[in-house]
Amino acid sequence: MKLVQEFTYQVIATQPRVIGPGTHGTRQYYELTGGTVKGPRLNGKLVGTGGDYMLAGQDGYLNMDVRVQMKTDDGALIYIRYHGPVEANEKLQQAAAASGQTAFEDQRIRSYWVLETGDPRYLWVNRTVFVGEGRLLSGGPGLLGMEHRVYRLD
Repeated sequence: MKLVQEFTYQVIATQPRVIGPGTHGTRQYYELTGGTVKGPRLNGKLVGTGGDYMLAGQDGYLNMDVRVQMKTDDGALIYIRYHGPVEANEKLQQAAAASGQTAFEDQRIRSYWVLETGDPRYLWVNRTVFVGEGRLLSGGPGLLGMEHRVYRLD
């Protein structure tokens, strides 16, 4: 078994709306306002509404809970869902506060991805296991950006 990079995913998000503390931590919602998927077999843009229902735990980690839709450059619709831990260390917090960026090695952002479609050209995504690593990007004033390198298990 090996990891093969399948695509790069970039997304822009609003500043969070803090829903508040609950049983498992503090829930916050990031509205995803745009993004791209670029790879040798999969290219497109995010469409419609999407969001991250991030959960901030007591252990210094955030937990992503993201759902978005993409439209490929050739017109297929694909549902994307990904989850995983985000290490909210000092480098990440400073970059987020300044709408700055981090390197992949500056913090630990890991994710597992599920893609679903009914389009015959992309049925392979329904049965592929995807994992990713992430970093912050500069999203512009008042926005946050994130980039993930997403791999398939081959």
